[in-house]
This record gives sequence, structure tokens and C-alpha cells, in this order.
Amino acid sequence: MRGGGLLVAGTTSDAGKSVVTAGICRWLVRKGLKVAPFKGQNMSLNSFVTREGAEIGRAQAMQAQAARVEPTALMNPVLLKPGSDRSSQVVLMGKPVGELSARGYHGGRQKELFEPVMACLEELRGMYDAVICEGAGSPAEINLRRTDIVNMGIARAARLPVVVVGDIDRGGVFAQFFGTTALLSPEDQSLVAGYLVNKFRGDVTLLEPGLDMLHGLTGRRTFGVLPYAHGLGIDEEDGLRVSLRGAVRESVVAPPFGEDVLRVAVCAVPLMSNFTDVDALAAEPGVVVRFVDRAEELVDADLVVVPGTRGTVKALAWLRERGLADALARRAAEGRPVLGICGGFQVLGEHIEDEVESRAGAVDGLGLLPVRVRFAREKTLARPVGEALGERVEGYEIHHGVASVAGGESFLDGCRVGSVWGTHWHGSLESDGFRRAFLREVAAAAGRRFVPAPDTSFGTLREEQLDRLGDLIEEHADTDALLRLIEEGAPAGLPFVPPGAP
Repeated sequence: MRGGGLLVAGTTSDAGKSVVTAGICRWLVRKGLKVAPFKGQNMSLNSFVTREGAEIGRAQAMQAQAARVEPTALMNPVLLKPGSDRSSQVVLMGKPVGELSARGYHGGRQKELFEPVMACLEELRGMYDAVICEGAGSPAEINLRRTDIVNMGIARAARLPVVVVGDIDRGGVFAQFFGTTALLSPEDQSLVAGYLVNKFRGDVTLLEPGLDMLHGLTGRRTFGVLPYAHGLGIDEEDGLRVSLRGAVRESVVAPPFGEDVLRVAVCAVPLMSNFTDVDALAAEPGVVVRFVDRAEELVDADLVVVPGTRGTVKALAWLRERGLADALARRAAEGRPVLGICGGFQVLGEHIEDEVESRAGAVDGLGLLPVRVRFAREKTLARPVGEALGERVEGYEIHHGVASVAGGESFLDGCRVGSVWGTHWHGSLESDGFRRAFLREVAAAAGRRFVPAPDTSFGTLREEQLDRLGDLIEEHADTDALLRLIEEGAPAGLPFVPPGAP
């Protein structure tokens, strides 16, 4: 039997599509339905490796967790990983298939991918009671409609009802809802069932007259008004939710009385990828995580993290241009902790040979670790399990760089020299025992009186956050109406909204 479905579209990028999709998945699975997330095409530098060794967007992995199912490549058949403003690596069914310019992708390749994307969606609908699809950007990007494989293109092909999410905290949400609907073709408009307001602060009764007027103008209802929820800490897709300067990844929880706060600075390198690695640090009581781009911001940091990047050589040049490379070298000489993850690990090494990612050839690294890196055309995609600091560690690997380690202490797949650590393993800090052991080492090197909380479970915290998303839908959306949409399919030809209507 073919399962039901829904497309969660948005008026803009970062309107809340990812978290709303996750919230609907968690609400439905708590009702006893078998649910799967889906996003036909995702553009993101935050990715994850499934158990079958496929690379997908971290947002879809998070949504699968919300649905309590194992993530697979079917849930995100096309992933675009930007390498510059004009080109991206194309990952199809979890494997890289080439690098394409935006013009080359939208000019022909994207159209070729429509069939495999629809095949994945149909396969999921045959396996699950409901498939909750996430759109990308806005469905009203009329310049891209002809080759669309993620918004109204799949909605029309699969006859999916569409709910459009708008972020009212940014302002202008009524104009966004009306304008988004008005710019669609009559055929696409007929699939738009209505709207969902996200991130509302205040008294909802003050909003209701506007919602009534919106219904009068568009013929479409609003399915709910979701309140602004602080500190969700859910995996993001395209970039930091807050501006770089002084950005804090999570709200810090005060440490137990008499203990110090640990300060973590994350170098916000170009094409930063999988910066979600530091979420587990930020979840620890008494740990503050900030993203920085100036050398002086490293001075009072107890730990500096150089995160993953899709542009290792570019990140290396950026660190040198901003004086951060010299600051990292001084830290290493003083025995102050530095952690490099994936591309961040590579830049800490002695030498990089890159004819794949940047085609820069031979480049000197920072020389803080005895490591030489050669970029291979084949991408490493793995889910390793190991041990470090006497604790079990799980992680995942996504990289073209192959590291040859010539010294230091063994550390996961990398090494440690004094207070400088390096590994290709993303997600290792989510292993609770290892994270606590690592923070004890950082605190000792920093001379801090800090003891990690023994009962902090990152997995439990993540489950609590996903339950909060489910609660938002259950408590603030018209769940009966949403369930009817999912089960019964696209609405029957809602009225057309002409451009220029009052």
C-alpha cells in the first residue's frame, strides 16, 4: 500500500522547514505511524554517513532520528556540497559523482536527476505509512522551476499537499505567504493547502485578524502558529543560525559550584563543514563554545577547535592571512590544547598534496602534527568505532584526504603531540565517556578546576530536543487537519491567487 505524504516548503531559506519536518515526524511516530523523512535535493556542508556507507545531509539524519528509523540514502538522494560560490560536488545516492558549476547543474544535470529522485520517494512511500518531504529555499524561485526536483516539481509529480512555513520573527510573513503563493503557476498553486507560522513571540490573538485576512486573500488556511523555541540545538543545513561575531553555539549551563567554566573557540574557516561536531561540547554544563575569526579571540580560550572544511587549502590560507596560524603555533608551543577535525586535522599537518579538491598541488601545512596528507579521488565514507583515552568512541568519516602519520601518540585515526590533537573522525565528541575524558585533559592543560558532569548524555539530550519539536506540532498545530492532508493527499484545486491582488 502506498503511504501518505506531505511537502513542507518555506517562504525562504532558514524559515524552519528542517525543524518543522522533524517535529511532524516525531509527532506522527508517537501516534504509532511508521514515518520517513525525505529531501530530494539538499545543499549543505553538514553531512552524515549512513550505516551502508552513503553520505546524506545531517538534517535528514536528524529527521530520521526524529522518526525513529535508520537514515538511508533514499531519504536524501541528491546532496550538493559547495566548493565555491559557483560550483558544488554532486553526491548521488550517497556517492560523489562529480563537480559541477551552478549553470551546468541547473542547465541540464538536475533534470536528469528527477527520475532517480522520484524513484526514491516512491520506494519510501511503499515502505512507510507517511513520508514527510522537506523543500529547499522557496518554491517561488521561478527562475529554477523548470528543473525543480525538490519543491513543486516533486509535489506535482507525486500529488503531494504542500504546507508553506514562514518565519514571523524576521517580519513580513504575510507578504511572504501571499507572494509565494501568487508567484506559483495555477497548477502548483492547487497543491498549496495552507501555511504554518514559525517562531512567533507574544499573544497569538493579536495575530489572528491577519490570519483571517490572509485566508480571505488566498483561500488558504493557517495550520498553526508555532512559538519561538529557544535552545533547540538541532542540526542545521546551510550555515550558522547566528552571525559569526561572538556566535555561541548553545546556551551555556552553569557548572557546579566552585568549578571553572571552560572556553572553547572554533575557528570559523571558509567552507566550514560539520561544525555540529562541537554541539556535544556545548551541551556540557560549564562549557562555552564560540565561533571566531580573529587571532585575539584565541587568547583566553582553553581549547581551540579547527573544524572540518570543504576547502582545506583555502582554510589554510585563511588561517595564515588572519594571523590565526601563528596564534595556533604559539598555543602548541605553550602546551595549550588544540583539536583539529577532518580538514582541520589536515591543516595541522606538515604537508598537503592536493590535485583533487583545490588542485593546488604541494602546500605546506602548519607543521603542528607529524602528518602528510594526499588527496585521493575516491572519497572515504565510513562509520568507525575505536578507543581513545580509555573510552569507546564512535564516529564517521567523510574526506578525500588520506593522512600518513609519522609520529606522536595514536589518537583515533590521527595522532596527538603534546596538547595538539588531530583526527578525521566527525561525531567522536558525542561519545559521552570519551568527551568527558577529553575535557578533563583540556582542563588539566588549561589549569582549570573543571569536572565534566558525569550524567550528561548527548544522546538523551538530543532525544529530549526532538520530543520538544514533536510537542510544538502537537500543541500548536491543527494536527487533525494535518493528518487528513497527509492521509488524503493534495487538496482539490484551491482558488488561484492572481499577482497584484489587493
